[in-house]
Amino acid sequence: MKSRSPLVNRIAIVVCAIVLTSIVSMATTLAVSKSIEGNATAINMAGTLRMGAFELLAHAASPGDNHTREGNIRSLAEKYESRLTNSLITRTIPDKADHPLAKQYRAIRANWEQTLRPGLENHPHGAPVNAGMLADTETYVDSVNQLVNMLERRTEARIGLLHLIQIISLAFSILIIVALFVDLRNRVLIPLRKLVNIAGAVGEQDFSQKANLKGSDELAQLGSAFDQMSSELALTYHELEERARSKTEELETSHAALQLLHAASRNLFANHDLCSGAVPMLQELEQLLGIGPIRLYLHDKQLAEPVQAVTTASVERPFYCRDHHCNACLVTPELYDELPIEDEDGRRLLLPIRTPGKLLGTLEVWYPADKGLSDTARRLLETLSDQLATAIFLEQQITEEQQLTLAEERTVIARELHDSLAQSLSYLKMQVARLRRLNIEGDQKNAHNAILDELSTGLNGAYRQLRELLATFRLKLDTPDLTTALSKTTEEFSERLGKPIQLTYNLPPQALSPNEEIHTLQIVREALANAVKHADATEISVDVVFESPQVHAKIRDNGKGLPNGGQPVNHYGLIIMHDRARTLGGQVVVQDRDEGGVEVALTFVPKSRHLIPADVAIT
Repeated sequence: MKSRSPLVNRIAIVVCAIVLTSIVSMATTLAVSKSIEGNATAINMAGTLRMGAFELLAHAASPGDNHTREGNIRSLAEKYESRLTNSLITRTIPDKADHPLAKQYRAIRANWEQTLRPGLENHPHGAPVNAGMLADTETYVDSVNQLVNMLERRTEARIGLLHLIQIISLAFSILIIVALFVDLRNRVLIPLRKLVNIAGAVGEQDFSQKANLKGSDELAQLGSAFDQMSSELALTYHELEERARSKTEELETSHAALQLLHAASRNLFANHDLCSGAVPMLQELEQLLGIGPIRLYLHDKQLAEPVQAVTTASVERPFYCRDHHCNACLVTPELYDELPIEDEDGRRLLLPIRTPGKLLGTLEVWYPADKGLSDTARRLLETLSDQLATAIFLEQQITEEQQLTLAEERTVIARELHDSLAQSLSYLKMQVARLRRLNIEGDQKNAHNAILDELSTGLNGAYRQLRELLATFRLKLDTPDLTTALSKTTEEFSERLGKPIQLTYNLPPQALSPNEEIHTLQIVREALANAVKHADATEISVDVVFESPQVHAKIRDNGKGLPNGGQPVNHYGLIIMHDRARTLGGQVVVQDRDEGGVEVALTFVPKSRHLIPADVAIT
């Protein structure tokens, strides 16, 4: 199986190289030592051949028995030749014929066999050694000396080769070991030191150090894994820090927003005013959460569309605003254009303002599309919608209770007036009628008739005012605003006229107090009654509009107009309308229209405590 570990492969290669070097060194040493085995013995024996040659020469020249001496010469020559051909010498001679040692050995044997031995055997008994024989012996000995020298040089060369092989093996082993240590240092120790430093730095939350190891071995792969781990840990740590910082900022924002909501809830329930109580709080909430604008819409079951009651940013003054010195919601066009809008850079969140079983309104919140809206901000806005729902519900309950209390009080007053003053006026009218039946003659007749006429006129006017007052006291409104009451009134007079009466109404919710609603409704009823009874009109329209800070109520008809182009004298209906207008702090103008008919115009500034007080003159 092929190893896939580069580091193990390198170590295996180094070990194999060392083992191979050792094997080669041992093998060559063994071969060299084997090749010089017996060389020393051969040298010694070759050295004895030199002495033996001179011994043979000396023995040949010594005197003695001829027969005995001749036998000894031959015996000594054979022993000498056996030493010359001994295997201890011949095995050191190479087998190659052209080798110098082989040539030298052959030359020695040839000299021995052809010259020296025959000369020794044929030498005369007892004769001295002649110069030729001595020269042959010396030549032979020189040849043996050359052989010995050659054997010595060959042995020394083999020993030198052995030393060289050992030195080369040692040097190669040292190089391999040095290369191994350098490789281990560069590829193991240094990477391990880097990895240890990286591990320590990571422990101290320092993710900037990198191993940057090159290669494909295990440590390089481990270094790459450490670098990737360090990068991922740095990213994760950074993300965790960002999340922690974001959560901290979100919690701080949530805490500030909760404090703001707590303070705003007290303001809402304290001053009973959505505009002054909600706008500053909503603007601070926008700055805290990075949202806006925020708008509040109120719902009414009698209206098809919700009515805007509060906004935090507007270029023009809202139509429901009464205080022209208040600029809380007014912003410059440049700032308004930077606010998020739909389909461009903003998204809208709609939160219902409801109590159990009843939808009171809608909170519209705009926020930047690129930032989104966090869950914490959403929960805060939901809490805000709950607080607004509670404040609006309590305010409506207070208004309804006030209307109910006012209606009950007026019912009691109406009953008391009917049982006391109305009966007294009826009694006086009957007494005036009785006086008219008396035939008073004489000079005082005209005076008496004038007095009776004045009494009759005064009683009729008082009785008419009483009936209007009773009708006012007995009138009950079904809703907190005028919408339903005016609709029913126009339907009633449309039946009496025989044609529909057009109604235009756009007052903000809870714009008028119950008392203001009663007087406004009565003025409209009186104007409609006059138009239907006296004007002979075929078209009548009623417009009740809000032009901040004033309420305008206009009743127009296309009838015959006012008698003599002016208001009739002693018309108690007009007198009562003027009295009601003064009660409202406004005025009623009755005049002919250029296109024909009469216009009754009521103008006043609401004094309801539900709106911001303002001192604005009526124009």
